Amino acid sequence: MTGTVHRWTGRETKQLREALRMTQRLFAEHLGVSDRAVAKWESGGTDYVPRPETQALLDTALARATDEERERFHGRAAPSRVRLGRVSTSGVGELHVDSHKFMPVFIGHYLAERLMKRIGLETAAGVLHAGLAPVDHPDADRCSLYVHPCGVVLFHVVQSRRPDTISDLAEWRYRTYVTDPSWAAQKLTELLDTNGTAGLRPEYVFSAYWLHEHPWDEPQYETALQLIATPSPLVDRSNPGNVKSLGPDAEEALLSSGFVHPEVARIGVHGIAAGFVGWSGISYHPLAPERALTVEELVEAEVLAQLVWCYAAHIQQSVENGRDPDVPERYGWRFLRAAHSRLTSARPLETAQHRLMREAIVKTSGLTEILPAAQAALREDRR
Repeated sequence: MTGTVHRWTGRETKQLREALRMTQRLFAEHLGVSDRAVAKWESGGTDYVPRPETQALLDTALARATDEERERFHGRAAPSRVRLGRVSTSGVGELHVDSHKFMPVFIGHYLAERLMKRIGLETAAGVLHAGLAPVDHPDADRCSLYVHPCGVVLFHVVQSRRPDTISDLAEWRYRTYVTDPSWAAQKLTELLDTNGTAGLRPEYVFSAYWLHEHPWDEPQYETALQLIATPSPLVDRSNPGNVKSLGPDAEEALLSSGFVHPEVARIGVHGIAAGFVGWSGISYHPLAPERALTVEELVEAEVLAQLVWCYAAHIQQSVENGRDPDVPERYGWRFLRAAHSRLTSARPLETAQHRLMREAIVKTSGLTEILPAAQAALREDRR
């Protein structure tokens, strides 16, 4: 039973804590609140209704519980006046998503400074913030260019799509993975107005999909979200220049079998949002928009992760090739230490949903391995 609690009170809070077999102190640490807060909730019984942000914390704690812990909780909660149920995920329309593509490029701090001057950007106040400017794209609803003075630029391309199937979306995705990096390389050449940028091209494209509508019923819903995030099982990529869909039969077989990708992390909170994060993509569907993550929060987290990953990858590649990394002193190992902290540490006002997303992005991207390695390389180089 995986139902969610429609309204938490102090009684259900205590039932969850006992189902998790935690003391009030451990439960408070688990939620990221004070012992006094937990004691206050529980002492209020059914008369105490936590604030919305606290309700979201409890939703997340229940969603992350093991099957055994949830069974214990529901076994205690069901006889009470708690209303258990689901927010329906059944589809009512056509497939409609907003595609967000992130394409980072390491250009070096000299060219980054030149680019910022040419497009009128000032260095952001915080060392982890990048300048932002709109750019034209031939087939996008919106396109932005982030420029960080450490030497990384990132294109963010937003396109609304209404494909007939996930396979059609996957084929379009992989075909544009050929054309969009070429466009980005040409755009950089134009913006920098120099012939020395021919080799500056994104090495990869990361995709995030914000789901608005869908046609699937309950049994297929989560499988479909996983396939949107990581659609490689739906296409033939033997010829990268001419990727082809495997067709509706292959998609239907995966949807019917309950396909589970071995390398995706769940970021949804039951009844509020559903989503998955993989190495190459994210899918996210807000079920209760007023309580779910915003698209701005998702974009902000992914922009930072991709900027830092690209920078750390450049340092690692330089070391492996026997070269000194092309990094200014201001963006040496202390900068990477700050980036590592920002990506892996909870913020004071961070919601539980945001924490789930951030942790999943860090886990699936490989940042936990590449960042410390790059930081160590710069410390050895005394930068």
